[in-house]
Amino acid sequence: MENNEKEVIQEEAPNKKEKKKIEKLNEEIAKLKADSDHWKNEYYRAYADMKNLRNNLEKDYHNAVKYRSEGFIEELLPILDSFHMALSNEPNDPAFKNYLTGFQYVYRNLVTVLENEGVSELVPEIGKKFDPNSMNAVDTEERDEPNIVLKVYGNGYKLHDRIIRPAMVQVSVAKKEEPKEEASMDA
Repeated sequence: MENNEKEVIQEEAPNKKEKKKIEKLNEEIAKLKADSDHWKNEYYRAYADMKNLRNNLEKDYHNAVKYRSEGFIEELLPILDSFHMALSNEPNDPAFKNYLTGFQYVYRNLVTVLENEGVSELVPEIGKKFDPNSMNAVDTEERDEPNIVLKVYGNGYKLHDRIIRPAMVQVSVAKKEEPKEEASMDA
C-alpha cells in the first residue's frame, strides 16, 4: 500500500505543477486577448477617424468648388446695381436710346453668365411679408400692419443656397401708441 500512496503523491505533485503552469498560460492568454481587443478597438477608432476626416475634406472641397466665385460676384454687385439704375431710366434722346439698347444687351449677357454660375437675384415684392433671412431693413415707416415691404432700395443676390447680399428694403413697423396726456390739475 505504501507503493500506491507514493504513486498517488507523485502523480499529484506533477498535477499541481501542471495546474500552475496551465493557470499561468491561461492568464497570459487572457492578457493577450485583452491586448488584442485593445489594439483592435484602436484600429477601428483610427479607421473611423480617417474615414470622417476624408468625408470632411471631400465636403470642404466640394463647397470650395461650389462657392469659388463668391468673392468675385461680390465685386460685381455694384456693377449690377449701376446697370439697374441706368436701365430703369427712359432716355428722351434717340441717341441715348441706342446706348440703352447696348447696355441692355451687355446686362442680359452678364446676368446669363452669373445664372450659369448659380447666382440668382432676390427681388422682394412690395406689399409682401418681410423675410429677415433674405432681406435687410434699411428704413422703417409706421403703418397699421407691421413687417410689410414698402419699398425696395436694392435687390439681393444668392449663390446656390448661400446669400451673398440680402435685398435692401423699407419695412413697416407697428404704430406706436402715443401716451395719453392726462390733464393735470393745477392748484
